[in-house]
Amino acid sequence: MTAASAALAPADPGTPELVVLLTEDGVPCGTAPKSQVHHTATPLHLAFSCWVLDGTGRTLLTRRADTKRTWPGVWTNSFCGHPGPGEEPVEAVHRRAGDELGTAVGAVAPVLPTFRYRARMADGTVENEVCPVFTATLSAELAPNPDEVGAWRWVHLDELRAEVAADPSPFSPWMLLQLEQLPAALA
Repeated sequence: MTAASAALAPADPGTPELVVLLTEDGVPCGTAPKSQVHHTATPLHLAFSCWVLDGTGRTLLTRRADTKRTWPGVWTNSFCGHPGPGEEPVEAVHRRAGDELGTAVGAVAPVLPTFRYRARMADGTVENEVCPVFTATLSAELAPNPDEVGAWRWVHLDELRAEVAADPSPFSPWMLLQLEQLPAALA
């Protein structure tokens, strides 16, 4: 199996996805099933975000599926996920590109390696993550998983910034924070 086909292979549906729990200093201190981590007292855990860019200055935005546990139906950066125990974040980026977008990515590069955030949904559910941010490019056509992605579109970063300035409510809180911090060189 090649690295690209391994990245596109589905996870074993009988195995619960584990997230890596962290101390306040960002040190791994255990694991927990993803299905049990997100609630009103979500522990700090490891995640990642990825912004897929093309050669014309556009980024791929996705609208989270309406069935997602956290922030269903909101627009966000290209995709996100949680590295599993012992999995490097870059490996998780490749794996989740297949899981969410049905494609492979290349040129994966860290842009905000120490990004961390905490956000609360209207129902009280909390996201609490150390979440390195990466950029990547597509290596194949998109075939998004409808359980993950409700819609997608390409937008220039300057246009996205204007949309956010006009009305930030359709967007995920982590995307808004990341967009503020993305290096100017990406614009």
